[in-house]
Amino acid sequence: MTLRLALLAALAAAPLPAAVAAPAPQQVAPAATWFTVGSARVASLHDADLLIANDGKTFGGDAGVPAVTALLAAANAPTDTVRVSVNALLIRLPRRVVLIDTGLGPGAGVMAASLGGTATSVDDVTDVLITHSHGDHVGGLIDHNGNRMFPNAKVRMSAAEWTFLQANTGAAKLVAAITPQVVTFTPGAEVVPGIRAVAVPGHTPGHVAYELKSGRGRLLDIGDTAHSTIVSLMKPNWTMGFDSDAAAGRASRRAELTRLARSHELIFSPHFPYPGVGRIAAKSDGFVWVPAAGGTAK
Repeated sequence: MTLRLALLAALAAAPLPAAVAAPAPQQVAPAATWFTVGSARVASLHDADLLIANDGKTFGGDAGVPAVTALLAAANAPTDTVRVSVNALLIRLPRRVVLIDTGLGPGAGVMAASLGGTATSVDDVTDVLITHSHGDHVGGLIDHNGNRMFPNAKVRMSAAEWTFLQANTGAAKLVAAITPQVVTFTPGAEVVPGIRAVAVPGHTPGHVAYELKSGRGRLLDIGDTAHSTIVSLMKPNWTMGFDSDAAAGRASRRAELTRLARSHELIFSPHFPYPGVGRIAAKSDGFVWVPAAGGTAK
């Protein structure tokens, strides 16, 4: 299977809006970056990078291509595409090995190899937490043959997201494979000891972030609250074509980024440049990304 076909198959797990084309994948080398949150050992895992066309369908559709182009140019970034990473988060807790999201899946990304670089096998994973069911987050739940990738894990997602995924006919193979593993929850609940689900409405019907607390340490996996450190942060009020509810997504993005800039808490973003660990700071009417040095986040 070619990389392009594998990506399209993975994205079919939960299709993007009809006007939005599947992003072009860029292969990356397997990589894992370890850091600590309290007493928890945490690793960012690199799966792939995506090049998303600046065509008015994804970033800033309401602002227009010239405005997005000007913003990218001012940041000394390419203006024809927006590059985003696909990352996942591995968390080692007492008696649990937790993976938040699973990447694009075999053939499209290198998540399994990045996980293996942490001396963790797919059999070791006890809990897979899903922020939402777009294919770049759930594609890695099954292997090339449609079998469960994490045979010993519970797959945890919000009840609304599981309903959304089950209703998607393009995800029938995935749903059939993981149904015996799925455990649903209501956002706000502690889904495993030390990790709480936080509702972030707008991206998909059951999209959540996950907050890890360990001792005095704290980390928020923001899921797809924001995608680009340039466009999403500098212009959080611009629409995002991947959001199922544009108005709710815009409101959630602005509110959550404002809160994070005030709290200065550590965050992990699946789509910010690998390893996607750092903090949000306010700037003018928007925000900027302050990355943490690899292995030094606390």
